[in-house]
Amino acid sequence: MKLTSVTVKGVSPWNEDSLIVNEEAGLFGVVDGATSLVPYTGAGGETGGYLAARLIADYCDAQEGVAVSPLGLLEEANRLLRARMLDAGIRPERKEELWSACAVLIHIGEKWIEFAHAGDCMLAAYYSDGTIRIITHDQLAHVDDWTKAVWAEGVQAGLATRAELWEYAKPQIIKGRDLANAPGGYAVLNGDPAFVDYAEFGRISRTNIESLLLLSDGLYIPKQAGESDREGALEIAVKVREMGLQSYIDWLLALEESDPDCVIYPRVKKSDDKTAIVISFT
Repeated sequence: MKLTSVTVKGVSPWNEDSLIVNEEAGLFGVVDGATSLVPYTGAGGETGGYLAARLIADYCDAQEGVAVSPLGLLEEANRLLRARMLDAGIRPERKEELWSACAVLIHIGEKWIEFAHAGDCMLAAYYSDGTIRIITHDQLAHVDDWTKAVWAEGVQAGLATRAELWEYAKPQIIKGRDLANAPGGYAVLNGDPAFVDYAEFGRISRTNIESLLLLSDGLYIPKQAGESDREGALEIAVKVREMGLQSYIDWLLALEESDPDCVIYPRVKKSDDKTAIVISFT
């Protein structure tokens, strides 16, 4: 088994993505933290999104065996996150204050691969016949589509800077956060016990799988107004196979740099944190 991993900080002060690489336990994952809409700063200046992602990754990296499923591990990490936030004075009933994170976590066995998934961290499998299979569903695509539509409205109204567009779209962004672990929304680790009711999990056979790709949503290709990210993970998987992981990220960074104010490709920041793992079995 060969592993390649990359993590690249976006434009925010902290890289809120984290890698899980626990080869001894066969655990691998990608975690994407999200800064709370009510700003929080830790003792070292850390954001809540950074703290959430690190707590989840550190917990999984510390496992010495896998007596618990990937979903069980994320459920326990979510409980620990709630306790950490309560210690910091965060009010759990206020979703805009919560530190949160999307994640995909896998456990590789001899004949199968277990996975657990929340939000828009994605898992793809490459098969020996050339097939690419997207294992997970982007639970945030519909919410992101709504936000990008409002962002595009701001562009059409004449707003020309990211700061102006952020303020214009902020009410919609708040509505999106309210859908965390709620009907019509998406799963996210934010300390809410309801997380386990919205997270997805399963097991696939290793038969004929040549490699796996785990990624955070920072690897998504920016789209023009009206275009959805619903098939974004498949587009990424194809390009990573064609270009290689690092070359793909370099290409994507150049594309983002061509639109620094996010007016051609509606999105909430020029460049998000980018984290991915490629695991090859051949």
